[in-house]
Amino acid sequence: MLDLALVVAGLALIAVGVFFDFVGAIGLLRLPNFFTRLHAATAGAIGGAVVPMIGASLVALGADYLGPARFFLAGAAFASSLLLMILAQAGSHAIARAAYLSREAPREPILHDALEEGGGG
Repeated sequence: MLDLALVVAGLALIAVGVFFDFVGAIGLLRLPNFFTRLHAATAGAIGGAVVPMIGASLVALGADYLGPARFFLAGAAFASSLLLMILAQAGSHAIARAAYLSREAPREPILHDALEEGGGG
């Protein structure tokens, strides 16, 4: 019974990840400037990759037919999701900072620029 619950919870997390990927793709197409599009891409990467990998980890734990390899698969998926959760945010921050400092990305909709006041670079 626990195996079925793990598989159902894992499949639900995979479905949530599909939703985040879809919303992130729409955000990349519809949002007005580089920085908001970068936010949509990062939200899509976190929600669309981390959440389904945790779901895949749960599905692997619930799959008895995999034998002892299921623990390896679940651990690898979970460790990869944790690593991606940390690195995606750091990477998007580095990209946004580089775009801001290069002054190549248009910044018209910004109402208050705290980096400009504090010497952002």
